[in-house]
Amino acid sequence: MHPTEFYRSSNGDSWLLFDGARAVVRHVPNAASGGSVSDKPVAEFLSENDRQNQGPQHEALRDFLARSTASSNVPSESDAARGPTVETLLLTAVRVRTFAQTHHLTNASGFFFTRGDRLFLVTSRHVLTDTPSRHYPDRIEIELHVDGGNLGASAWASLPLYDKGMSLWRQASDTGGEIDVAVLEVPRNQLPATAVFAAFGPEHLPTSGEAMPIGASVLIVGFPLGFHDSLHHLPVVRQGIIASAFGLRFQGKGCFITDARTHRGTSGAPVVISHLPTDENGAAGALPWRLLGIHSSTIDMNTRDLQVDESLGLNSAWYADVLMSLTND
Repeated sequence: MHPTEFYRSSNGDSWLLFDGARAVVRHVPNAASGGSVSDKPVAEFLSENDRQNQGPQHEALRDFLARSTASSNVPSESDAARGPTVETLLLTAVRVRTFAQTHHLTNASGFFFTRGDRLFLVTSRHVLTDTPSRHYPDRIEIELHVDGGNLGASAWASLPLYDKGMSLWRQASDTGGEIDVAVLEVPRNQLPATAVFAAFGPEHLPTSGEAMPIGASVLIVGFPLGFHDSLHHLPVVRQGIIASAFGLRFQGKGCFITDARTHRGTSGAPVVISHLPTDENGAAGALPWRLLGIHSSTIDMNTRDLQVDESLGLNSAWYADVLMSLTND
């Protein structure tokens, strides 16, 4: 998707057109208003049946589209109405199934991360191996879209976890112990030739000193209990907040805490926060999110009275900057 700002109001609100596999209008309110970013399909934004669609921003988009109809890079209103629309963030996440030979073991979540021309699948380390639960799969399968115009078309790709007895994934540890993150490099020739997906990259990681306030809203994109849109093969999104001081190692480990309702199967899901690119090249424009972490598991207390005390409802998420070391040559 390619963002184009077509109107900015006197109070600083802006409207951007995102074109590509989907065509939506994004409204970005000025910081002082405290509003949230919102998206609308182009056809809905310009619908003449809605009296709210008669403002100067709507006229600006009509003028922009009129000037651009000769260009194939900008979809018309009829194209926007016909084609399927999907938030690109949903195309980063994939459903993961683990297997011991042909025996299906567990379900989990994962997402794609690129480093130059190399592609990696990111998930939780305990999805690929876990001694306490005696979980030792030898391969995984991931589900991918295979037709950009038909979200109902998908295929499974099988990825081995071992080669000649050696594990193919990468994991890490630090002074706080093992980090529950694993990356598996994915040769593109092992994916369907027409695979449709999106991927995070180094440009989506928080920059040094970038503030993430306590209580900031985050999204966790995954497949809880394997649940998903089975017709369009898309994940679901849980909303939560940052529940510990971001940037600090919670209890000495390389993770932070989120307050969100999660379930088994969400392990390995990306934890993101909305972010509009400010660089002149718009490197993150097609995927306007900051990748903050990798969801691991829920947190509970061994001392909790199971009859009296409720579960904390908190989760651990490992800082995403570990991906830079895990994807080095």
